Amino acid sequence: MGAVAPLMLKTAANPGGVPLEVFDGIRAGVARDRSQVYRDLSTPFYGADRPGAQVSPGLLEQFWLWGMQVGLRGALDCIRAFSESDFTADLRRFDVPTLIIHGDDDQIVPIDITARLSHQLVKDPILKVYPGGSHGLTSTQPEQFNADLWEFIRA
Repeated sequence: MGAVAPLMLKTAANPGGVPLEVFDGIRAGVARDRSQVYRDLSTPFYGADRPGAQVSPGLLEQFWLWGMQVGLRGALDCIRAFSESDFTADLRRFDVPTLIIHGDDDQIVPIDITARLSHQLVKDPILKVYPGGSHGLTSTQPEQFNADLWEFIRA
């Protein structure tokens, strides 16, 4: 489990969430020039804008290519789904071993309103926080991610 937010959207019940205007801005950008949005988003997605980051141009280009393969309707629906879906009740019902992995420098999905909150809601989860980890940590830190995942599966 990674980057599962109980609820990303700021509401009266979720005051630490992200304001709707942010998601409206993303939707407007995708509708206007989604190619540029995906190019721009790739940098913070992988933390390529951080000092010392070693993110290849190929990885950034791959992100753009994947984004461009999504239809406009699917992209807009995805933004609504990840921003407005409330999984709080679902997370409280988890009764299976659960691994939560999240980077503490995720510029896309803030750790405090996602992984740390999920850790409080799920029964007995394991939380692994990667210092300096980005949202794309499965690509930027694959050895650590895979080792942690295998350790969890084997336990």
